[in-house]
Amino acid sequence: MPERGAGPVRAILFRLLVAATALTVTVFVVYLGRDGYRDVNEDGVSLLDAFYYATVSLSTTGYGDITPASDKARLINVLLVTPLRLLFLIVLVGTTLELLTERSRQVFRIKRWRDQVRDHVVVIGYGTKGAAAVDTMLSDGADPATIVVVDSDPERLRLAGGRGLVTVSGSGTRSEALRAAGVPRAASIVVAPNRDDTAVLVTLTARELAPNATIVASVRETENVHLVRQSGADSVVVSSETAGRLLGIATATPAVVNVIEDLLTPDEGFSIAERPVEPDEVGGSPRHLTDIVLGVVRADELHRVDAPLVDALEPHDRLLYVKKVTAPPEPS
Repeated sequence: MPERGAGPVRAILFRLLVAATALTVTVFVVYLGRDGYRDVNEDGVSLLDAFYYATVSLSTTGYGDITPASDKARLINVLLVTPLRLLFLIVLVGTTLELLTERSRQVFRIKRWRDQVRDHVVVIGYGTKGAAAVDTMLSDGADPATIVVVDSDPERLRLAGGRGLVTVSGSGTRSEALRAAGVPRAASIVVAPNRDDTAVLVTLTARELAPNATIVASVRETENVHLVRQSGADSVVVSSETAGRLLGIATATPAVVNVIEDLLTPDEGFSIAERPVEPDEVGGSPRHLTDIVLGVVRADELHRVDAPLVDALEPHDRLLYVKKVTAPPEPS
């Protein structure tokens, strides 16, 4: 769970500084008043003896071989050494209690999040493809708190957590990791591992846990598309073949590739979006609208804009169209 606050190293260093300060002050006080202390060896109190006494006194060990003998030394112990001893104990016990409290608080936050999370997006694999998918969702206005990343690489999880995403450490092929990510209640699942066989297994596991979720998977080879679809994926993107086609198109018509890149970049220029049919558009043809319509989604099935079935729009249709996107103004 993303959380702001001081890092553990900084917190530990602060506590060590407080403890060292208490120890140093105690040594200084005891050494200055060393004439009022009695050592069982009867050889006086040296600087080393002062360190020894301060250590066993602050830690409440108290062996009794060095004791305050004079009234002045005992008064100083009551007024100065005892408060320093309490401060030392507070630092020691407080650190332990804070660790236990933080662990309990984190467990409570995770449990509360799991109970409340609904209709979120789970991204399984935060490599190049998974990170690009998250970039697109965030550019479209998605709330980072509604995106959960599942990966076994600590560095990838650190990068995802730094963007405000909820992260789960574990393999996407394991049911317990997907349950921890709330897959059974997710609206969409992005399967983006580095291997096609892993994509098949992850898709199978995710579909078993979330029968109604939309699963989008990525594979490297076309021959594995049918395996991923049979495993339960609603959509499959072939990364290597798509890149190869763009490379082939670029050799003859590079401007076409520029247009495709523009459509795939949601930050500026043009992008492909989806919207419901407006009431005044019902009954009309999608080819006669002001927007450039590419397809019509009817009853969860996509139809090309020139398909006779969707020549007359219906109230519950959704349109895939080309939307103009303007870059947000730069902060002054």
